[in-house]
Amino acid sequence: MAREVQPIFILPEGTQRSSGRTAQRNNIMAAKLVAETVRTTLGPKGMDKMLVDSLGEVVVTNDGVTILEEMSIEHPAAKMIVEIAKTQEDEVGDGTTTAVVLAGELLKKAEDLLEMEIHPTVIVKGYRMAAEKAQIVLNKIAEPISPDDIGILKKIAMTSMTGKGAESAKEKLGEMTVKAVMQVMEISNSKITIDKEDIKLEKKVGASVEQTELVEGIVLDKERVHAGMPKIVKNAKIALIDTALEVKSTETDAKIQITDPTQMQAFLDMEEKMIKKMVDTIEAIGANVVICQKGIDDLAQHFMAKRGIYAIRRVKKSDMEKLAKATTGRIITNIDDLTSSDLGKAGVVEEQRVGEEDMTFVKDCKNAKAVTILVRGGTEHVIDEVERAMEDAIGVVISALTLGKVVAGAGAPEIELARNIRHYAESLSGREQLALNAFADAMEIIPRTLAENAGLDPINVLTELKSAHDKNKKWAGIDVFTGKVMDAWQHGVIEPLKIKTQAVSSASEVATMILRIDDVIASGKKEEPKMPGSEDKMPEY
Repeated sequence: MAREVQPIFILPEGTQRSSGRTAQRNNIMAAKLVAETVRTTLGPKGMDKMLVDSLGEVVVTNDGVTILEEMSIEHPAAKMIVEIAKTQEDEVGDGTTTAVVLAGELLKKAEDLLEMEIHPTVIVKGYRMAAEKAQIVLNKIAEPISPDDIGILKKIAMTSMTGKGAESAKEKLGEMTVKAVMQVMEISNSKITIDKEDIKLEKKVGASVEQTELVEGIVLDKERVHAGMPKIVKNAKIALIDTALEVKSTETDAKIQITDPTQMQAFLDMEEKMIKKMVDTIEAIGANVVICQKGIDDLAQHFMAKRGIYAIRRVKKSDMEKLAKATTGRIITNIDDLTSSDLGKAGVVEEQRVGEEDMTFVKDCKNAKAVTILVRGGTEHVIDEVERAMEDAIGVVISALTLGKVVAGAGAPEIELARNIRHYAESLSGREQLALNAFADAMEIIPRTLAENAGLDPINVLTELKSAHDKNKKWAGIDVFTGKVMDAWQHGVIEPLKIKTQAVSSASEVATMILRIDDVIASGKKEEPKMPGSEDKMPEY
């Protein structure tokens, strides 16, 4: 009699496992769905998404990374695609949708090869070869750019804003973006360094997007601490203080015994004297504005108001650092050490009413190495989207300057890439050739999507683009407004090279990683420990 074989369980109960083709199919499907979600937002004619969270908060956006972050995606393979968008945002600041759409298409094309019984490692090898070739081609076709090319930089900022909430005022905002970046740019040993953090975006509802302004200095969401202080101070000499302007309490518990009412008065007079001394020190070195990171005592406020000193308190550390850069002042932590050389300088410090609130403007700083863009807009949702568009535009202008290379957009570099990779594939024998051709086909998803989003026939557009590129017109792109092929460079559709190189490399890396997965083991959810006694039935009444 045959002995019954006992099944062996190596995984805990509730674990789900899919392997082989099923696992690959599921992962590719998840990645494709993510790419499909953001695909309609690509290009000047892209649409927006409205995302509503569990609390009813609404976000209306065209920005790939914002959409994916707000969607709280669960599937592990889909999460890997979201990571591409985050990397693209951190590295370049724009092109998140492009990177995600490319990854989705690379996997879609790989799926066709898997159906033809081609092994995933062959596809992975082909994709890697194609990605390396793509980097070489992109660097070869790129054009150099320097900080003197203000016109091109402005076009880069405007290209980034096209199709987003800020498009209505893109001329003005593009100019503002370039001006802000040039202001904070540092050049040492012919190397350009720009810190994105030096450009502060402050937003206030009310007025229109057109009224967004660039302040050569810092705008603080704070009002002066005392109504008796001047509202405006010209030729401001600013003390940046990182300590409380109040009498320090002792570190250890101390008791002060007072046996006589006169001693009490003497104690209070002493406190007043100490605070007065602080204010005297500030006034003596010529400061007429005090910006404090911590608190300011009521008495100190009174003394400063009497002496015509403008003061604000509880300013964020990051804002203090920006103020130091903008006013060339030094942040001090001990008032006794304050000297006139520590003071920052600004043409004007004034309190202005913006919308419903009072704000402090520290402006007209000479050679300010930190600036503020005060973003305006009719509603909260509009202003948030304009801020995101401005962040992207700042990111791309910085990327273009630091790398010093740019390409035209409108689908031109992708068609050029596809063409070069196909030529390269012809020189190879073996199955990798199929993977390289699949990679080339995947690149064409960008111009195809631009055409689809504009309501054009993608097949007609692609054939026209390919024939233009075969005639060595490397910047032939699609004009989504007319449906015709145009010279993207001459039409001012320009993007930093890094958008493309980063998107292609991260999309191919993630696609190959997902292709190599042939087993997905998801552990079962752990049961919550029950409260003691919770098994007992509730008494019935």
